[in-house]
Formats: sequence, C-alpha cells, structure tokens
Amino acid sequence: MAPPPPSTSSAITLNINGEKHHLPVDHRTTLLDALRERLDLTGTKKGCDQGQCGACTVLVDRRRVVSCLSLAVAAEGREITTIEGVAEGDELHPVQQAFLDLDGYQCGYCTPGQICSAIAVIEEHAAGWPSAVTGDPAPDAGPPPLTPEEIRERMSGNLCRCGAYVSIVRAVARAAGEHTAAGSAAGEDAAEGRAAGKRAAEEDVA
Repeated sequence: MAPPPPSTSSAITLNINGEKHHLPVDHRTTLLDALRERLDLTGTKKGCDQGQCGACTVLVDRRRVVSCLSLAVAAEGREITTIEGVAEGDELHPVQQAFLDLDGYQCGYCTPGQICSAIAVIEEHAAGWPSAVTGDPAPDAGPPPLTPEEIRERMSGNLCRCGAYVSIVRAVARAAGEHTAAGSAAGEDAAEGRAAGKRAAEEDVA
C-alpha cells in the first residue's frame, strides 16, 4: 500500500503585534495573504505581489521583509510587526508622526510599507549598517551621516507612484534625528546612573 501523500497544510502560530494567532495555512500561503485574508490585518498592502514595490513591507524580528515573498509558515515563532502595531496606543510612532506632519504621502496606499521600512532603515543606520552609497568608514567611526542620498538609497525598495519622495525623505530624516536624540539622552542617563552607583560604592567602602 502506498504511503499517504505528505500534508500540504499546517496549523501554525503567528506572533503579530504582540498577540498570538493560531491558524491552519496551506504551505504555499504567503505572509501577506495570511495577514490580509486570514487575519484581517489589511494595513499591509498588496501592490505588485512580486517583491518589487515594497507596499507589503512588514517587520520580522525588527528587520524589514516584503511579505508577498515570505511564506507564512516560515514566520512562525518570529516577532512580526505590521503597521497596525507600530503606534503605542494612541501615541503615533515618531516615523508615523513625521510622515503626517511633513506630508510624506498622497494617496496613502504605499504609506504603511514606507513607514515600516523607514523604521527599519533608522535602526539599521544607527547600528552602523552601510548602504550602497556609503563610503568606506573607519571601523570605529560610528554610523555615517544619514544624508538625503543615504535615505533615498536605503528606501529605494519602496516605490511611491504618487511621487511623494521629497517629503518621504524629509520625514525619515526628521524621525532619524529624534531617534538619535533619544538614544543620546538614554546614553547620558545610563552613564549618570553608572557614575552614581560607583560613587555610592566608594562611599560604602569609605
């Protein structure tokens, strides 16, 4: 007797925006279709469905992914963030606020993917990841300046058919500046805390 054919579906658990979702999926189901068609998370948009336009960009373990080319089964056990999970309650993410304030959109269809990609771009830059237009920095020189040229290159996988690129670059630049300022303040607070702890320890010894 011939063995039964292998199953073409599985029950998986997806961790999306801090919530776990249990669902059976065909092994060929993309993460994009699982989000939109199965879980009603329609903020992530289907554009080209070929990984070319970036409209479907989401964050997986804090790194940007085009969800139309990612299988849902491959995302099990990973932390997925869609545009619906970017804000903190009623407080917009700094990137969202910058896009809103600086008109980084027109029709809005590509905006969720643009915002998710921009969030990752800012973190990648802060971590020192180079782009195709980055020079040859010294190993300990820190991140290169996030110039408009750098932003355009790093965001080049996200297309805007309305042509709002000038405002998008401005929005990413402003959000990146706020991210850098927040990181500097946190570093100063940590340094002050370490210094206070050292002084307290010295006083105890004395």
